[in-house]
Amino acid sequence: MTHRIHLTLMPVAAAMLMTACAVTRVDPPPPVAAAAQYKEAAGWTHASAETSVPDDWWTLFNDPLLNDLQRQLVIGNENLRSSLSAVASARALYDASRSALWPTLSVGAGATRSESPSSSSADRSSKPVNSLNLTTTASWEVDLWGRLTGARAGAQASFQASADDLAAVRLSAQALLVQTYLSLRTADAQLSVLARSIAAYQQSLALTQVRYEGGVAARTDVLQAQTQLKSAQAQSADLTAQRAQLEHAIAVLLGAPPVSLTLASQASLPPLPEVPQMLPATLLQRRPDIAAARQRVAAAYAQIGVSDAAFFPDLTLSASAGFRSSTLSNLFSAPNLLWSLGPTLTQAIFDGGQRKLASAQATAAADQATSAYRQTVLTALQEVEDNLVLAQQLQQEAQWQSEALQAAQSNLDITLEQYRAGTVSYLNVVVAQTAALGSENTLLSVRNRQLAAVNQLLKNIAGRWKPA
Repeated sequence: MTHRIHLTLMPVAAAMLMTACAVTRVDPPPPVAAAAQYKEAAGWTHASAETSVPDDWWTLFNDPLLNDLQRQLVIGNENLRSSLSAVASARALYDASRSALWPTLSVGAGATRSESPSSSSADRSSKPVNSLNLTTTASWEVDLWGRLTGARAGAQASFQASADDLAAVRLSAQALLVQTYLSLRTADAQLSVLARSIAAYQQSLALTQVRYEGGVAARTDVLQAQTQLKSAQAQSADLTAQRAQLEHAIAVLLGAPPVSLTLASQASLPPLPEVPQMLPATLLQRRPDIAAARQRVAAAYAQIGVSDAAFFPDLTLSASAGFRSSTLSNLFSAPNLLWSLGPTLTQAIFDGGQRKLASAQATAAADQATSAYRQTVLTALQEVEDNLVLAQQLQQEAQWQSEALQAAQSNLDITLEQYRAGTVSYLNVVVAQTAALGSENTLLSVRNRQLAAVNQLLKNIAGRWKPA
């Protein structure tokens, strides 16, 4: 009877196999098309198109200490370790989905001793019976509607997305380390400016004190000089605290406690590297966060096929063979052989709407993944546009701020001479010194923002990675 059922179902199974892929296949939407050029590229002076940006783009800043910190980052950063574990987990799920396509084979052995009441009224007693068995069972779920294939494709896309996430986390950590390091160097430069200003203010206070004691200057001049000196010292204390916090942040990025890292002061900023030409399409190809979002779209659409396959019957081919006997000595004799072979076709008749809800949930998840993917692309394009306009406008701002600093310094020199000659009050000196200090600090801040914008642009075009 088993053979007859098997032969009857074979044509039906073959017909279902031929139509399976067409039933559950759902293609994801096409990739987002990039514009031909950036809006803010006009007027931006790029390096030559042949200029190559290394994968380690931070080496263009020519800072050996920064290069060493980047090497420590890849080894010790805890976020990178967490992402690496996520990739390993996704790889295990992908391997498990691949193994589901293969048949399963199991072996079992058992021994029982049982006794049951006798049915004869004359003899109420019965003897215990031994039962020994050894069986081998094989089963294979035929992937009629592509459910297992779809699950494998979704797991593969999720695995690739995890690998892309790892690359994106690495790039973000590297860019954050560069920016934090540059901010720390900016703080060093500003502290150096404040130290020179404090020394100048102390000299001014001493000069004013001598003039006051000689009856040339008023008491208010001394108070103004003291106020300016103490204000500069307070700014230095605040900036010292900010510098320490930046150093702590770098240590944590490296996966080390703050107490283990001390960076020597270096009151200079690196020159601006050149940024080569980059098209929007290049950005979409290089950024791993965009690739990860795209892979999640593919995984979500594969899940739609998996959920839709639940509406169709499952076909499982199974076979078993073994021996059963009451004694071990003749367990493997031919009369004790037992076997079975045949297909099993299972179809859910009523499930309370669970399959419809699962299909609707998969469709909604796919729409959500698609929107997240498009938003990731838009955010990436916005980031480049923002940094293009920043790098361009800050270059002009830095030039103007340099001219303002020169004017403020010249005005300070003239005002100090006038004060020594007694032609102006000390208030004029205070105003001139404050303007000079403010102009120099502002110039350093502008240069720091320039470096940050170029850092982001270099990261976007230097972030190459290999798909998993």
